[in-house]
Amino acid sequence: MARRKYLSQRQLTVLDDLFNSDLDEQAVLDKNKVRRSTYERWLADELFMERFQRYVNGLKRRNELLMAKCSCLATAKLIELTASDKAETARKACLDIISQPQIAANKDEQADKTQKDSDRQSEQLSAETASKILEALADEQKTE
Repeated sequence: MARRKYLSQRQLTVLDDLFNSDLDEQAVLDKNKVRRSTYERWLADELFMERFQRYVNGLKRRNELLMAKCSCLATAKLIELTASDKAETARKACLDIISQPQIAANKDEQADKTQKDSDRQSEQLSAETASKILEALADEQKTE
């Protein structure tokens, strides 16, 4: 039997609803009047799964982009919190800032073990930021 080269409009609609709506899997199947057994058969189909995986990869890329955009803002907010009147808040912000390069390095290491050392150097805190963090920690210890 020859392999199909395209998905049906119904399959495409289900995939689009799965990935581009707020409905859960069962709600999408109900909306499109697709039986669970039919959907399970589609999931076993190579062509359907290729398209499904493309959607999943697209969502992962969008998520990574959103996280990258928000990480600068989150870091700036953490730096602002180091000047908080509440010693515990400032201390936690400092610890979070200090741990950020380590978390990023661990994530990069898992994703790509062949990353160059020069890339890791760019993740380090600037001397000015490190100085501010250490100053905040020292001030906190003086007040305790």
